[in-house]
Amino acid sequence: MDGEGFKRSVKRKLLTGLFVSFPLVLSMLAVIWLFEFLDGILGGVLYRILGHHYPGLGLVVSILGVYGVGLMATTVLGKHFIEKAEAMMMRVPVYKSFYSTFKQLGDAFSPENRAAFKKFVIVEYPRLGTQSFGFLTKECAIRNDDGVEERYNTVYIPTNHLYLGDVALFKKEEVIMTDLTIEEGIKIVLSAGIAAPNVIRKNAHHGDPVKTVSVLAPVPAAEPVLVDPEGRL
Repeated sequence: MDGEGFKRSVKRKLLTGLFVSFPLVLSMLAVIWLFEFLDGILGGVLYRILGHHYPGLGLVVSILGVYGVGLMATTVLGKHFIEKAEAMMMRVPVYKSFYSTFKQLGDAFSPENRAAFKKFVIVEYPRLGTQSFGFLTKECAIRNDDGVEERYNTVYIPTNHLYLGDVALFKKEEVIMTDLTIEEGIKIVLSAGIAAPNVIRKNAHHGDPVKTVSVLAPVPAAEPVLVDPEGRL
C-alpha cells in the first residue's frame, strides 16, 4: 500500500469510527444528564431529611411519585381530586396560561386519551406538489348558506419536531390514510423522517372497499421518495 492509499485508509477508518462513536457517546451523555436531572429533583429534599446523599434515590422516588399520580388519575376518586386541583390552578393569572398549554400537549399524547390522534396521514401541504406527514385529529363539516355540508378532516402537521405545528382542514378525499400506527408516525416525525419505511401503504377511507396502494416508491436509500396517487414525483 502506497502512502496515499494508507492515508485514505486511515481517514476512512477515522470517519467510520467517528460516525459510529458519535451516537453512542451522545446517548451515554443524554442518559447521564437525565439521571442526574431526575435524581436531583428530590435529591436535595431527601438529603435534608436523611442527612446523607444516596445516588439514585431521588430518581427512584420521582418515578414512584409519577407512578402514584398515574395510578390516582385512573381512579374515580383520584380523577375528582385532580380536577379540583386543576380548577384551583386555573385561577392563578400567569400560571394558568402555561398550565393549560402544557396540559393540552400532555393530553394529546396521553394513553388515556386515545381519541387525540386518530390516524397517521399524508396531505398536500404547505403548497401544491409538496406532501407532508400529519395526524388526523378530528372530522367535522362546514355548512354552506344553502344548508349543504362538506365533510372535512382536521389534520395536525408538525413543523418543529412534534410539539409545534399547524392545524389545517382538508377535504376527506384530500387526506391519504396510511397503514402506520400513531406510535410509528411519532417515531418518523421525531427522527426527521429517517425512520420512515421505504414503502408506506395507503389505507382505504372510512366506508370504502378495503384496498391498499403504494404511496411511497421503494428506494435503496434510507430517505423515502413521496409520490402522489397518480405516480408523479
